[in-house]
Amino acid sequence: MVRRVVVALLGPVTWVPPGIEPARWRTALAEDVVDLLATLNEVETAVAVTPADRWLADAVVWPGTSVHEVPEPTPNAVFAALTGYDQAAVVAADAPDVPGLTLGKLLRPLSSRPLAVAPAEGNGPGLLGVAARLPVPKWVPVLDLDTAVPGEVRAAAPRPGDVAVTAGWRRLRGPADLGALDPAFEGWDATRALLSGHPS
Repeated sequence: MVRRVVVALLGPVTWVPPGIEPARWRTALAEDVVDLLATLNEVETAVAVTPADRWLADAVVWPGTSVHEVPEPTPNAVFAALTGYDQAAVVAADAPDVPGLTLGKLLRPLSSRPLAVAPAEGNGPGLLGVAARLPVPKWVPVLDLDTAVPGEVRAAAPRPGDVAVTAGWRRLRGPADLGALDPAFEGWDATRALLSGHPS
């Protein structure tokens, strides 16, 4: 039985909508991603934070959720902190409306490839998430979810085919991303409430 985990990396956010306090914005985004992870089947879920952001994990995790403290907010640091798993995915915590199916697609290629990446849609570089067989291959570069691109990761692999590129999704990193949110789409309740001016 393959043991899998999906980890929300509660790293810094690069943009906050005008008029919203940054800590409340981070909390709403993280809460929505953690709530989504709780609905996934056939995987365990966890969150990862730096020690300075432990408050954020404590504010949003469900009872019994594992919290991993990491020295830096990178997928590499998260993978290094995990023990007892065969496969792991690390996802950004600023994609509150990402479908669970998209996260499932990130893990699927690991049956035949050592690494998979999901790009962040929209303007600019970045990844939605990274999934790997554990232990992570030594050729995997240090990855920053805000700046890495699939081509960079593939270039580091012994063969480009070692890295699968899966379906992407938008992260909320600017006004255009915010405008793409679909009010009819289920989920993202905390973010929706904060944006509407009625946080719970």
